[in-house]
Amino acid sequence: MNKGNQKILDTVEKTYLKTDLPNIRVGDTVRLGVEIREGEKTRVQAYEGVVISQKNSGLSQTITVRRVMQGIGIERCFPIHSTKIKNIEIKRSSKVRRSKLYYLRGLSGKATRLKQRFT
Repeated sequence: MNKGNQKILDTVEKTYLKTDLPNIRVGDTVRLGVEIREGEKTRVQAYEGVVISQKNSGLSQTITVRRVMQGIGIERCFPIHSTKIKNIEIKRSSKVRRSKLYYLRGLSGKATRLKQRFT
């Protein structure tokens, strides 16, 4: 793709980018408000977990959030700039030294705790 087309794509994408996003990092515990549609009704459901990876590339920026429910680990990948994501709240920040926390998949219980970062 040549530079002229890329500039056009960037200007079109810029209109869809959300500007009120918090600074999300890997290791943060976040609560996302996800819009769920059930038949005719829509509601906002909270999804809370630890951000284990982040991919940055403009409009297609995504985070992978991991939570443990009833002893089973569940991971969901969320596009940050999606209209289905209504709000993002950072509950806790943790100090990590890696960009991907995939090693948490093999741990359970107290071993999955991360050291909290105070700002």
